[in-house]
Amino acid sequence: MEATNLSHTECIASHRVFSDPLKFYTELLADIEKAQKTICFEIFKFVDDSIGTRFRDVLTKKSKQGVKIKLMIDSWGALVPASFFDELIRNGAQVRYFMKLKYNLDAFTKHHRRNHRKIIVIDDRVVYLSSANINEYSLNWRELIVKMEGKIALTFKKAFNDSWKIYKKNTFNIRRHTSTLSCGNLKIIRDVPSLTRQRVKKKFEDLIKHARTQIIIETPYFLPGYYLRKLLMDAGKRGVDVKIITPKQSDVGFVDVLRSKYLGILHKNNVKLLFFKPYNLHAKLMLVDKKIFCFGTSNFDYRSFRYMYEVMLAGTNESLMQDLLVHVNETLEDCVEFDYELWKRRPVLHKFFENLLIPFRHYL
Repeated sequence: MEATNLSHTECIASHRVFSDPLKFYTELLADIEKAQKTICFEIFKFVDDSIGTRFRDVLTKKSKQGVKIKLMIDSWGALVPASFFDELIRNGAQVRYFMKLKYNLDAFTKHHRRNHRKIIVIDDRVVYLSSANINEYSLNWRELIVKMEGKIALTFKKAFNDSWKIYKKNTFNIRRHTSTLSCGNLKIIRDVPSLTRQRVKKKFEDLIKHARTQIIIETPYFLPGYYLRKLLMDAGKRGVDVKIITPKQSDVGFVDVLRSKYLGILHKNNVKLLFFKPYNLHAKLMLVDKKIFCFGTSNFDYRSFRYMYEVMLAGTNESLMQDLLVHVNETLEDCVEFDYELWKRRPVLHKFFENLLIPFRHYL
């Protein structure tokens, strides 16, 4: 049931914003330790390393104490041996792998249809919506994780349960499992692989079209299609302060090369491009007019919009907005602006690879 008539404080009684994965892991582990009834854990990557082992062990401890645990990991992102969760399962926990990889004639396309969502709901009262996975190799990345307490946790649990039900189905009722869930004025926007629906992209388009003063986008991979690029440039030309914040060097080098092709024309049309220097920026966030936010798991690229199971939270909440602005301002402290003159002088070989990679932009 959708909760549409709740106040801001009923939906989100309290919240906390994390940018540091280690602080997020510490807080999440503490909340798992305090769990009394249920833990619903949906994640893209769960790795057999020091972080993954720590989470596995704490979840196993809670399952021994009688806490009901549901853990769902994307099959491609489950970087653990088959026996990794044996003790957890023996103690009553349920572990599912989303859409197991299979070899077939459409394997290349189907294997891009991954569950990229990262939702953790504890005791129906606490929810984490995260850009971070469970692994140690990204401990120094800049992420965006929001912990929320209140009725919003139950709404996210419904989203989790829908994913849980269809974890191994290749076809299902797309309309049902992409319907928007509401808690007061907050909307949980869910995407499944689709050529036409792409609800997250459409939400981004709507927000950009109606922005009056400012648009801020944080994304690790910036590969929007033509229409989104046009909307951003149109916003810049009508006087909106448009800022795109992306890592100077992400963990996917091909994306960095390909995005370069589009930077010049965006810059010339008043879209400000800023590069986060220290390490990878992995946050997924859009802020509009210092009032409306949209954050979650979707990157600002064709692959997320077309192929991935994603989830974003959109709406207004003044207190949360202020903390998201603090997060952005801290990010900007470590950014450098796009250098148009340097971009024009980039090597011919760089331009060659930009064009060479264009046919693969939908899969990177």
